[in-house]
Amino acid sequence: MPRIKIPTPLRYYTDQQAEVTVQAGTVAEAMQALVAQYPALKPHLYNGDGQLRPFVNLFLNRKNIRDLQGLETPLAEEDELMLIPSIAGGC
Repeated sequence: MPRIKIPTPLRYYTDQQAEVTVQAGTVAEAMQALVAQYPALKPHLYNGDGQLRPFVNLFLNRKNIRDLQGLETPLAEEDELMLIPSIAGGC
């Protein structure tokens, strides 16, 4: 089953899990399965319209899903999604 790597700042919402295995055929299904398993993550990943927040980056086997088929990118059993929120700051 595909695995989703959880960054340290979001592990608070996944019971400190660094990796979550989901049953999904696409990136969208994987993300839906993730928030179904850990509902407290949803507001950190999705806006009020149910759309993935723009600062949430997803990489499938080190390739940005934006360069693939976006959320409709198909997943294989051995695939690894990396969830990487953008970080902003400074003066």
